[in-house]
Amino acid sequence: MSLAGAEFLAAFDRLPMGLFGVRYEGRRWVAVRSTLAGGRAEKLVAEAAGRRGYVSMNLYRLRGGARLYPCEMPAADVRSFVLGLAVEGGTIPRRGAAQ
Repeated sequence: MSLAGAEFLAAFDRLPMGLFGVRYEGRRWVAVRSTLAGGRAEKLVAEAAGRRGYVSMNLYRLRGGARLYPCEMPAADVRSFVLGLAVEGGTIPRRGAAQ
C-alpha cells in the first residue's frame, strides 16, 4: 500500500469506466476500470494481448488521501503502467450488451 500521489491520480481519473483498449510500451492491452464500495474504491485490471502482461490494482479514496493497493505486483509497475499508457478509442462494448 502506498499513497497514490497527484500525478498518478490525475492519470487514473482520466481513464474511462468499463472496458477499454490501451497501448503501453508498444503493445495492445485490454483494461477494465470499475467502482466498488459505493464509489469509495476503484479497481483497474489490464491484460496484454497474447497474455504476456498483467496489471491489477485497487485504489481507495480515504480521508487521509488516496491509497494504491497493487495486486501481487510492485506499486512501481502499476504506476508506470497508468502513467505510460495511451487509451485507444472509446470504451469497448461488452459482449451481448445492447448497442
